[in-house]
Parts: sequence; structure tokens; C-alpha cells
Amino acid sequence: MPRRVTAELDLDLGASVDLIFQITAAQGVPLTSEQLTFSRGDRVYTPTEIVDQSGSRLHRLAGEPGPLSVRYEAVVSGASPTVHTSDLETISYLRPSRYCQSDEVFAQARRQFRGLTGAELIAAVSSFVASSVTYTPGLSLGTDSAVTTLMTGQGVCRDYAHVVIALLRAMDMPARYAACYAPGLEPMDFHAVAEAYLDGAWYVIDATRLSDRRSLVRIATGRDAADCAFLSYHGGYVGLERMYVDAVFDGTPDATVPDDHEALVQIG
Repeated sequence: MPRRVTAELDLDLGASVDLIFQITAAQGVPLTSEQLTFSRGDRVYTPTEIVDQSGSRLHRLAGEPGPLSVRYEAVVSGASPTVHTSDLETISYLRPSRYCQSDEVFAQARRQFRGLTGAELIAAVSSFVASSVTYTPGLSLGTDSAVTTLMTGQGVCRDYAHVVIALLRAMDMPARYAACYAPGLEPMDFHAVAEAYLDGAWYVIDATRLSDRRSLVRIATGRDAADCAFLSYHGGYVGLERMYVDAVFDGTPDATVPDDHEALVQIG
């Protein structure tokens, strides 16, 4: 089923700033149409597109002081092809990272999930995080990590994903972070999920249980949220005056069985 994704950002730049956006569908996502614009009044700016090793598309722009409007809309026409994962990638997704300190949760993971491997391990970690963390918009900080979330028991999608990733890595299963558009998500926003590597494929885990994993549209992939921020900047002040994100089925969605989050599913 085609999906239409939208992102609108209105920024106030306090100085000349190096802006880096990750808001477009990733490389390889099949698109019927796509439009990305950066503008101030009648003036339109052209960014530089950089594609990283995982297929995330970064758009870099030298912003000038004053307002900047960012608009993105795309129609996704089908499922993305499977991309080969290198040995180097799987190694990097086994290591601790900024927000996923698998070394610090090692003892807990080994006690709690002892003897579990493969699909059973993925299901157990997903169920544990879903039941032990409360979805709490507005209380999570951008600096919160998997360890913080395990201590507080609250967070948003990025926090759920970080805990899942840290626990899986502690159990020697490669795990990574994915930023996505999620049709039907409530509350609507950029969404974050985890992916686990099993038998040569990546399977998506949404411990928030808020999305239908089968409809997700990949934006960016990385070790954790630090690699997948929708906006990062260097050199000056940037104010986010307004943000609007939407993802819908482009037409009437087919009647399907709801995602029970138990089956192994890949981001399409």
C-alpha cells in the first residue's frame, strides 16, 4: 500500500550555521514522488546530499541568519529491497555506543535472559522493555540513555529503542537504531525503533507497541539516536519554531490483521 510522508520544519537561525538534516526516506526506499525544499521567502537553497554506509541520506546546508523553512513530502510505492550487511557493520552493532551502554547492562541482561537465543531472545527483550517502561512524552531528555531509562522506567520511542539495543548487544546479538516515518502513529512524530540481526536479516522491534511495523518507512540507521538525529547543527544558535510530521496511507489501507509485535518483521 502506498504511503505518503510529510515533514515541515520552521527554523530561526541566530547566525551562519552548518545544518545537517535526516528527514528524507533512506536510499533504496521505492518512491513514486519526492520533494525537498529549503527556502526563505522567494529564495530557495540547494543542499548537498551525503549518503552514509547504511543508506541514510543526509542533507547539508550552510544556513544564514534569519528564518528557514524546510518542507519534505514523498509517496512510498512499495517495499524496499534487502541490503547486504557487512561483517564490519555487525561488529560495530555489537559494541557499546553513546546511548546504548551494553557493557553497563551486561550483568542484568545475562541474568534475565540466560539461555535465550535467536527469535526467543528477541521476543523476550521486546516483551520486557514493553512492560517495564512507561511511555511518557515530555519527561525524557535528549541526553537520556538506556541506563537512565532502565532506572527511571519512563521514556519515549528513542528510549525504548536504546534499552532494547543495549540488552540485545549484551547478549551478543547485533542490534541497531532506525528512525522512521510510521503511518497511523499516535502521537504522530518521527518514530524510533530497534532492529536485531538474526540469520542474515534485520528484524524490527517496537517495544512502545505504537506502530504497525509492517508500514514503517526508513529514514536513517545507526548505532543509536546520535547517528539518526533529524537535525544537527554546528556554529550557532538554531531555534525550532514549528515542526509538523505526518505519515498516512495514500488511499484506503488494505484490511489487515493488527501487528501483534510477536512475529519477526522487517522494515519494508
